[in-house]
Amino acid sequence: MTQTFICIRWGSMYGADYVNKLYAMIARNTRRPFRLVCYTNDPAGFRPEVENYPLPPIYMPQSHMWKSWRKVSLWARELEGISGRVLFLDLDVVITGDLDPFFDHAPEADFVVAENWTQMGKGIGNTSVYRFDVGAYPEIYDAFMKDPAGTIASHPNSQTYISRTIGERKRYWPAPWCVSFKHSLLPAWPLNFVKTPELPVDAKVICFTGRPNPDEARDGRWPAPPLKRIYKHVRATPWIAANWRE
Repeated sequence: MTQTFICIRWGSMYGADYVNKLYAMIARNTRRPFRLVCYTNDPAGFRPEVENYPLPPIYMPQSHMWKSWRKVSLWARELEGISGRVLFLDLDVVITGDLDPFFDHAPEADFVVAENWTQMGKGIGNTSVYRFDVGAYPEIYDAFMKDPAGTIASHPNSQTYISRTIGERKRYWPAPWCVSFKHSLLPAWPLNFVKTPELPVDAKVICFTGRPNPDEARDGRWPAPPLKRIYKHVRATPWIAANWRE
């Protein structure tokens, strides 16, 4: 069985190297045949193994067209080039363990997601890593398209909207599989100045929500206004370099 992974890329925040590194990390961490499909407005620089298709159409206020709300487009009834069960990965993840269990876990579920680390117990998934059946929840896309501005105004972000729409039908990954670099691994202030973040042995995907990005954490950089540098700091983290590479 071929396992289908998908990602989405627009704008210039993440270069083609992020897509290429994602492909390489997947290849090192699955024993099964796979494909990586990237929906993008610019496939220049992608390695030839990465399949690419245009960004799925969606309409919303221009102020949000190029923000994370764009990911709602992946919930349309049909997506070009793919069907069935797929695993979505954000571009700014670092894969450190076996990915095959993500396709085997909770086979009865048509949506499995990481529980959001800052909202534990509140029914909100973090959509950095989720598995879904294409077309299983078209109401997410259809309702958004009927009132994009109203939907955005009534939800703090797209993952809250998706989680609330699916409700109790969703399932979560085992907690050790997906962890947040910033919220799970970064030592609390002031230890972050003297202690390097450690990689848990059972972690499979490390998610980078906000800054720092993987390359910044790898090198010990955290872009922040001068006053916030009093507490926003990360030491160079070698295990990122060992895993986040082509």
